Amino acid sequence: MNRHLSPSFAADTQGASAVEFAIIMPVFVLLIVGIFAYGSYFALVHGLQQLTAEAARASIGGLTDDERQSLAQTSIATNAGKYPLLTAHELTLTGAATDPATSTFTVTVSYDASGLFIFNLPTIIPMPAPTIIRTAAIQRGGY
Repeated sequence: MNRHLSPSFAADTQGASAVEFAIIMPVFVLLIVGIFAYGSYFALVHGLQQLTAEAARASIGGLTDDERQSLAQTSIATNAGKYPLLTAHELTLTGAATDPATSTFTVTVSYDASGLFIFNLPTIIPMPAPTIIRTAAIQRGGY
């Protein structure tokens, strides 16, 4: 058996493209899936923050903390459908209270995103925690 490669075999480059494709394609697919997954996650977080800020702004009309909390809950229920990645039944108003020292009313909303498609992808992409908590505060008027 001849242990030396023939010059024509060493110069043959017909399979080079296939080898390069096999090396680069998995990395490229992983990059694209990561961009898609994290882009969806950041869109979800941004939507939740906007919804929380809307609830805080809507609650300013209340005279008591209970009334403000009710207004915030109504705002969340009414506006949740405007955000395509948010599911209304996964939203929870976890806190709505006024800080007596600063007269600031704070609304905290929690969202369980574990049922979202990006958390059901293969675990080759590390994802953040599926429970997202966002807070928005609004200063009460001078009364």
